[in-house]
Amino acid sequence: MTSGSTTLNRSTRLVLTDIPDSWAWIRTDLLVRILPFVAAYAIAYVLVPRRAALGLSWGWLGAQILFALVAAPVMFAAATWAQLLLTRRRGVLGVPSSSLDAWFQAGFYVVNSPVEEAFFRGLLQGGLGLLWGAPAGFAIATVTYVLYHRLGRWTWSDTFATALVGVPLGLAFWLLPGPPSLLGVSIAHIAATCGFLGPGPYLLKRLNLV
Repeated sequence: MTSGSTTLNRSTRLVLTDIPDSWAWIRTDLLVRILPFVAAYAIAYVLVPRRAALGLSWGWLGAQILFALVAAPVMFAAATWAQLLLTRRRGVLGVPSSSLDAWFQAGFYVVNSPVEEAFFRGLLQGGLGLLWGAPAGFAIATVTYVLYHRLGRWTWSDTFATALVGVPLGLAFWLLPGPPSLLGVSIAHIAATCGFLGPGPYLLKRLNLV
């Protein structure tokens, strides 16, 4: 994430971004992560005989909606709080300089989060669950999801914080009643990402907490 400008507040350095800054890394993400994830999931969906395990269904719609209604605000708040604690430790935070950039980033997370859920929960957890059982699929997919954030040069503390998303969403994908579904976990993932990046940091700045 590149900086539009910087400021100091309570010993924290805020790296302010505008839409062109955000688009610079979003454009790269679309090419190197989102498109390959979509392609891998699509290929698996065609080839896997028991494709229902990959979660491309509504599941039990009532259970999925109820989970999303409860989990989304909780995960947004928890992710924002985690970002606040980590920011005070690392001393720097990328923040949208305006609500327009915050919403622009949020629009990308609406795309990014379901794609990550399809790849890690659907393809890895669901697919490996078919081969080695649900517990093994959950464990391998969750560890992979957490560690893959290091590829984005996240700090180890930030990387391990993603377990706060990976663990509950992996359990939800596994344990919610009905056929496996990406619906509820994708909505919750969107909320968590918006809490940790973009809108969440923007809210922290507006509340003068960083």
